[in-house]
Amino acid sequence: MSVAEIESLLNDYRVWLKDKTTLRELNGSWVEITTPWLDRHNDALQIYARRENGGFVLSDDSYTIHDLEGSGCSLSTDKRRDLLRMTLNGFGVKLNNEAIEVHATPENFALRKHNLIQAMLAVNDLFYLAKPVVESLFYEDVVAWLDASDIRYMPRVKFTGISGYDHQFDFAIPKSRIQPERILQAINRPTRESALHFINAWGDTRQVRAPESKAYAVLNDDQPVSEAVIDALRNYDIRPVLWGERLDMVTELAA
Repeated sequence: MSVAEIESLLNDYRVWLKDKTTLRELNGSWVEITTPWLDRHNDALQIYARRENGGFVLSDDSYTIHDLEGSGCSLSTDKRRDLLRMTLNGFGVKLNNEAIEVHATPENFALRKHNLIQAMLAVNDLFYLAKPVVESLFYEDVVAWLDASDIRYMPRVKFTGISGYDHQFDFAIPKSRIQPERILQAINRPTRESALHFINAWGDTRQVRAPESKAYAVLNDDQPVSEAVIDALRNYDIRPVLWGERLDMVTELAA
């Protein structure tokens, strides 16, 4: 795969993103931005922007937190609050009461919008627990497995892609004498949207990493994972790792 091929795919992504984004003015001060990214209800994520002190405030209007709480997912435990703060800090956004917000200037508006959308998706994926299926946060399960398997890693790493946008990945395993740098992403809900999100992030980032770097998607397979998701990841040179088959990967990741 060449740089020209990746650049063509990224251009297609930018066209898709622009075509699928719509705007609506609300009450003369807020503008509603409907994005092509889908939440777990398959509804388009919406954020809101308004002018403030020569810049902009971008907000999810409390949608992410209210939706989770309305679905029976309590954020009242210390562990979940700590994980929420860590996740938001990783994207440079904050919680204002129950709204996820970020401030932007005209120069960094696109980047801040990108960070807010990433934070909304990450919080949704981290905290939404289908109680009959998932008994603990998938990210914590992956951390426990890496620790128990003596796989060294750096958590919550952030790399700047060739586009200039930052992308946060769950784990990075440093290069060793026999293995290259490896990037791991824990995907609790392996859907078309979550796969596309990781594919885009890695496609933008891999061009500024070592050529031999590898990417792995650790997929929660408590429910069957679509072959289309697995094929999409493989088509972009991302190794899918089903959670139920994780023991097969210990030797490769620990090396």
